[in-house]
Amino acid sequence: MTDLLAPLIEGTVTLEDGRRLGFAEFGRPHGRAVLWMHGTPGARRQIPQAARVAAAELDLRLIGVDRPGVGLSTPHRYDALGDFADDLTYLLDRLGIDEFAMLGLSGGGPYVLATAHAMPDRMKVGGVLGGVAPTVGPDAADGGIVDLARRFAPLLAGLHLPLGWLLAGFFWSTRPVAVPAFRLYARFSPEGDRLVFARPEMQAMLLDDLLTGGRPGLRAPVYDVLLFGRDWGFSVRDITVPIHWWHGDADHIVPLAHGRHVAQLLRHGHFYVRPGESHMGTLGAAEEILGTLLADWDAQVSATRAQR
Repeated sequence: MTDLLAPLIEGTVTLEDGRRLGFAEFGRPHGRAVLWMHGTPGARRQIPQAARVAAAELDLRLIGVDRPGVGLSTPHRYDALGDFADDLTYLLDRLGIDEFAMLGLSGGGPYVLATAHAMPDRMKVGGVLGGVAPTVGPDAADGGIVDLARRFAPLLAGLHLPLGWLLAGFFWSTRPVAVPAFRLYARFSPEGDRLVFARPEMQAMLLDDLLTGGRPGLRAPVYDVLLFGRDWGFSVRDITVPIHWWHGDADHIVPLAHGRHVAQLLRHGHFYVRPGESHMGTLGAAEEILGTLLADWDAQVSATRAQR
C-alpha cells in the first residue's frame, strides 16, 4: 500500500524560457493520463490517498502539477488564465502525453476550464470539484468570497510579492505546531469539511502538501486570486469538452449557485450536488469521481469505433 501512495516520480520540466513546472506522478506509468490541479492554496501532492490507490487499480497515470509560484514551479504571473495552456502543452509534450483527462479542486477548476477551451483535441473529459466561477464579463456569477478578487485586484497586483512571502512565512512559522493548528482550523470549519479533515489520511495529505508546496515561497495563491478577478481570456460557453462538476450544497467558499451557473453555460456540462458537503467534501469521493470521468472517456471511444 505504501508504494501506491508515494509518487512514482517527482520533478520538474524546464520550459523554453527557462522557467520550471513541478509535477508528481502516481498510479501506473503507462496508464491513461489524468492531470490533477490543486486548490488555492495547494501544490502537486494535493491528491487524496484514495485517488492514488484508485489510479493504480484503474491503470491511470495520475499527475499533480505545481502552478507557478508554488512547490517546484518558478514564480510567474500570467496575463490571463488562458495563458496557462501554453505551459501545460509543453509539459504534456515533454511527458509524452497525447490524450488526457483533467480534474481541478476549487481554484484548480478554472485551470481545467482553460485547458478544455485551449485543447479540445487532446483533453477528453474534465472534472471540477467546487470550482471557482468567473467574476467579470458575460460569464460572471454574482457575489461570493471570490468576488473580492475583482474588487481588490489593483491592491493585490502591487503587493503580490510581499504577500507571497508573508503566506510562506506563516506556513513555515506554524510548521512546529502544524498538527494542532490544522485541528484548530478544522474545528471551526463547516461540518462537511470537519468530516473530511477528521480522516487521518486526509490530514496527512493536506499537511504534507501545504508544507511541501510552501518551501520556496507561496505566490501561487496570490497569482490565482489576481487571475480569478480579471477576464479569463476565454468564454466557458465555447468549451466543447464534456465537463463534470461536483459541488457541495453547504459550500462556504464557493456558493453552490456559482457552480450551477457555470455548468449551465457549458455546452456539455454535467452538474452533481453533494448533499451536506462543504468546500472540501469532494476530496472524499475521489474514486467515484475518477470512475465517472473514465466512463465518459470510454463512451467516447466506443462512439468513435461505432462510427467507423
